[in-house]
Amino acid sequence: MRPGRAAGGGRRYSPRDIALLREVQRLSQEEGVNLAGIKRIIELEQVVDELKVRLDELEQELAAAHAAVEQAAAAVHASYRRDLVPVERKQALVVWRPKPRK
Repeated sequence: MRPGRAAGGGRRYSPRDIALLREVQRLSQEEGVNLAGIKRIIELEQVVDELKVRLDELEQELAAAHAAVEQAAAAVHASYRRDLVPVERKQALVVWRPKPRK
């Protein structure tokens, strides 16, 4: 963390920096974690946050892909000839053939 500097040379911390410093203080004083452990915890939390963002992106892409598939299926169904009737696979289909004449 590198704080900004004020005109008089004082350090300027953002609200995010302050929250991070408080978390470092809490982990070291209340949990007894050393600085190397704190650094690793913070790095892992950042990785988790990045993965959550990526997961949200992938869920949006998946929803868009599902919508595209639904549109494509609707277009295919709309192009069916009206004299064709879909038959469920569970039903038997019997084809009638007349007997040949002798």
